[in-house]
Amino acid sequence: MTHNVTTKLEKLNLTDRFLFDETMEDLEAYEATVNILLENEIELLTRPETEKEFRVSPELRAIRLDVINMDKDKTLYYTEMQNKNTGNLRKRSRYYQAHLDVSLLEPGCTNFNQLNDSFLIMIAPFDLFGKGLYRYTFEGTCRECPELKLKDGAIKVFINTKGKNSEDFSEEFLEFMEYLKKTNDEVAKRSKSQRIKRIHEQVKKIKASEKIGVKYMQLWEEMALAKEEAKLEGRMEGENCKLIKQICKKLQKGILPDDIAEILEEDLAIVKSICKIAQKYAPAYDSDKVLEAWLESNDEIT
Repeated sequence: MTHNVTTKLEKLNLTDRFLFDETMEDLEAYEATVNILLENEIELLTRPETEKEFRVSPELRAIRLDVINMDKDKTLYYTEMQNKNTGNLRKRSRYYQAHLDVSLLEPGCTNFNQLNDSFLIMIAPFDLFGKGLYRYTFEGTCRECPELKLKDGAIKVFINTKGKNSEDFSEEFLEFMEYLKKTNDEVAKRSKSQRIKRIHEQVKKIKASEKIGVKYMQLWEEMALAKEEAKLEGRMEGENCKLIKQICKKLQKGILPDDIAEILEEDLAIVKSICKIAQKYAPAYDSDKVLEAWLESNDEIT
């Protein structure tokens, strides 16, 4: 298994979150990435933070961003690699921005002008907006007066590695789009960009590192275990659903719990526990509601 996982690590592209996070821990690699994506000259200050968690309150959902850093003007750069279209990225970017902004001010601070300017950059191997663009940049604009900008300092950038408007971008940007999708020696060697070559140096170190290989193997095993557990839970829920539907049908016919257990050849205690909950939904005996209530009662017991 170790060899197989190592092979998987060697074949990862930068669109994979694990390789992206590991690579972007290097200051020069992240600085090069941000400069290429925004086609700007930005000088970052310190080593980037990866997988940074923001939690406003223990009762609220936290967020975890792939990479964070700051430039000499104290502008913040939050970068997220999103490999799958979850269908909620637009609203998710709003939630992320809210968490990020709240974390920037000390309790009791009344001067909102102290909020740092920020770029929230989401990179994806798909076109979220369907316009065929490589880059979508959003900042506050007035509907009635489009040339009027809000200038609140918050900018969201969505990168689509499969854009079609090549004529609008530099050769370096386009080469990096290819490199993100095919992160290998051949693409890096073919590129004229020194920044891409610098990023590739870091990628090669990561793929050759035994320590990171073990880290990836552990993550891979955890993910495999989680999938197996999810499948098992799904099968168990499916079996419970089938049993509850059978019991509800018998209850609708007026059959008693003891007889139901005998007919279905099921444990009497389990049948009685289901019947007790099902009585709350008589006479229709909605099996979906019974299943939900029964699962909740089991969770409370455990």
